[in-house]
Amino acid sequence: MSQSPHARATPRTFPLPAAAALVAALAAGCAGEPYDIVLSGGEIYDGSGGEPRTADLGIRGDRIAALGDLSGADAGIRVDVSGLAVAPGFVDIHSHAVRGVLRHPLAENYLHQGVTTALGGPDGGSPLPIGAWLDAFEAEGSAINMGLTVGHGTVRREVLGLEDRAPTDEELDAMRVLVEQAMQDGAFGLSTGLKYVPGAFAETEEVIELAKVAGRYGGFHVSHMREEGLELLEAVLETIRIGEEGGLPTQITHHKVVGAPMWGQSTESLRLVDEAVARGVDVTIDQYPYTASSTGLTILFPAWSLEGGGEALAERMADPEARARIREAIAANLRDDRGGGSPDNVVIARCEWDRSLEGKSLGDILRERGLESNLDNGADLALELQAQGGFGGVFHAMHEDDVRRIMAHPRTMIASDGGVVAPGEGVPHPRNYGTFARVISLYVREAGLFSLSEAVRKMGAFPAERMGLEDRGRIAEDWVADLTVFDPEGVEEHAEFGDPHHYATGTHHVLVSGEFVLRDGEVTGARPGKALRLNRQGAASSEE
Repeated sequence: MSQSPHARATPRTFPLPAAAALVAALAAGCAGEPYDIVLSGGEIYDGSGGEPRTADLGIRGDRIAALGDLSGADAGIRVDVSGLAVAPGFVDIHSHAVRGVLRHPLAENYLHQGVTTALGGPDGGSPLPIGAWLDAFEAEGSAINMGLTVGHGTVRREVLGLEDRAPTDEELDAMRVLVEQAMQDGAFGLSTGLKYVPGAFAETEEVIELAKVAGRYGGFHVSHMREEGLELLEAVLETIRIGEEGGLPTQITHHKVVGAPMWGQSTESLRLVDEAVARGVDVTIDQYPYTASSTGLTILFPAWSLEGGGEALAERMADPEARARIREAIAANLRDDRGGGSPDNVVIARCEWDRSLEGKSLGDILRERGLESNLDNGADLALELQAQGGFGGVFHAMHEDDVRRIMAHPRTMIASDGGVVAPGEGVPHPRNYGTFARVISLYVREAGLFSLSEAVRKMGAFPAERMGLEDRGRIAEDWVADLTVFDPEGVEEHAEFGDPHHYATGTHHVLVSGEFVLRDGEVTGARPGKALRLNRQGAASSEE
């Protein structure tokens, strides 16, 4: 795997116990300067993917001050973590935490999974201006760190609204200015949602021009691709092209293969990634570890029907000819795409106008009405529910073999595509509560898909490197003490489809900037999280 130009070298190791003791003594103990915190006797997984080693970890302020034998050193707090894994805090590089972190700043669902940093603004949608939101986040305070990408869809909407057309030269310049301002405000790159309106109306060339702006500031491009079903491979090639011609790293986000006709095609999508990497394109992947996705009902609607927004869609649904075309497209998507072949696979997660529908599938509702759960009836019901306000749903349409094949790829990192949620709010996808715990419990411990060291790399160091974080994501001296301490044999995901509101267990301690935000499995209430920004030279920084 190639190293980011912003990543530091792998931290040095201590081949001899005597050398480790000497380093520790010189660093603190004999000098008489105490540590604020010492974590004693843990198995240190430094994020490099290499084998762990048993060592003490000393913290001063917000930094890791020493690694080695610190048994004789003074410490304000000494915690015995023998038998536990000590790892860099996990970095959720595809997060919708913007929606909830200001309401739930302690982010308990994240802390119980060991997550210390989230990157918001995915799928082409972000706050704008970036700087104002980061300022508000800092003012509120949070238990986790957050950064943002700037959303292409948000920028396009600001300039063109929801029109299905190419921008004029003047409009494209205006979009460039917005992207440049966002990068100057600290955005980590450009996100695209080419499946969603208005991103779906953009030609590839438009995205490339805006990606060039982000690339000049050291940012990366990350895309919810134009298609993840029947036209998956064409969409992968487009994502690669944006990076190759835009001159910046490019990432396939929540990589999946949707719909039974395409199951197994991850072999081809990953081949395309490998070929691009071989010719020098910096392509990476992120993925959540489930066979269901979660998004809005309009994912089943054709993009043309969504031009102009909700009122325009309502007018089209009232027109018999247009309605028939929309209905046909929805039925096809239920058959071949997000519907997974049946209305039973589309489950309502959040419905603001009728909470009684939450947790029910389209098939459940049809049967309650005495109707058969088939594609035509499902399409009619989708039209009816959208007319009443729509819903956020969970869509069961992927195959476990593709999930595992993508996850095992060395260019893949882990991300939740979830956010900050609280118990009792709807019936959301369990990825909000269980993503990182599930990787450890199911794919490392039970399936043996890869080692725990590799899992730590995929969940912490690799996404931190992709973002350009210079001093987070690894365990090394002088790096920020964002840490998770967990029991590799005890980590469990408890969230389930239909019953998601259960915190993961097995994480004992989480520290952010050297301060406990989770201690002995309990949230402390501390809010040391930072607003992270990518500076103009492409190196990440945090604002105090």
